[in-house]
Amino acid sequence: MSQVFLPQSQQKDLPFTALAPMQDVTNLWFMKVVAHYGSPDYFFTEYFRVNDTSRLNRSILAAITENDTGRPVFAQMIGESIPDLVRTAKELCNYNIAGVDLNMGCPAPRVYRKNVGGGLLLSPEKVDRILGELRFAVNDRPLTVKMRLGFENTDNFYKILDMINRHNIDLLSLHGRTVKDMYHGAVKYDLIAKAVKRVDCPVLANGNIHSATTAVEVLSQTGAAGVMVGRWAIGNPWLFNQIRQALRFETITPVPLVEVRNYIDRLWQTPIAATMPVRSRLGYLKMFLNYIALSVDAEGHFLRLMRQTSTEVEMFSLCDRFLLGDLTKTLALAPYSGV
Repeated sequence: MSQVFLPQSQQKDLPFTALAPMQDVTNLWFMKVVAHYGSPDYFFTEYFRVNDTSRLNRSILAAITENDTGRPVFAQMIGESIPDLVRTAKELCNYNIAGVDLNMGCPAPRVYRKNVGGGLLLSPEKVDRILGELRFAVNDRPLTVKMRLGFENTDNFYKILDMINRHNIDLLSLHGRTVKDMYHGAVKYDLIAKAVKRVDCPVLANGNIHSATTAVEVLSQTGAAGVMVGRWAIGNPWLFNQIRQALRFETITPVPLVEVRNYIDRLWQTPIAATMPVRSRLGYLKMFLNYIALSVDAEGHFLRLMRQTSTEVEMFSLCDRFLLGDLTKTLALAPYSGV
């Protein structure tokens, strides 16, 4: 373990929580939206693309330089060119970042076909060289890794975990699926548990943590230092507070659907709204509603009808019908199965 220190959990007696980096989602604006409902202990940026002509993306950089959430922010990079990864890491260390994170897990085919993100897991020798050079370059703050269990299988899993140790990585965020699994199939929490025992650094368990109850179960099953939540925080930004309540053995506070309606209004007011055609803006909102709707009604009517809307008026009339019709109704504490 290097002589740098990870930020403390805001609740010092509790495991960490983190919002997973999600491209085109976890920008500064969305971090602020999540913070309004209850921040995780720390954030990760969208990934900075790194190659021989890359420069730091200004909008991603704003998630660091203009962030007033009061939470530490890790800067994530994606790439495979060692000189350019080192150059970018050094540039990022000039800013107020909690640490530098290397993406070794992105499952998008357009990404892994370039041998970056999850594609790196096919080349353990390359990973070894990258981590060695980055560790030398990033010596005054945490160097962290986000990865999956492997590309198609787990053949290289333990080999790469041993590299995590050898290069004194400070934090491992581990999604318990392979790259080819994408977001389908069971998450192998048993392998996350094996990673926890094998590596010297704290591990964040990631993958299908859709409720506070699931978070507590995963922490118990894996022994992880904390949980990283991605897509399900889109559907329920109150989730980080609910996880903290569950860890303190408190009753989880249900969220009235009227509050969900206010959340949707907030999402509609994206800073780029003025420059977006209405159709594009609706499509962007539907990306969020695809997750929100899974906890609104068990029959899936809201989800189906929402996808059919084509105008702002139709969309918000539907939201009013389902979310304001009965003020006693609350958002489900976990997504409904089979929706």
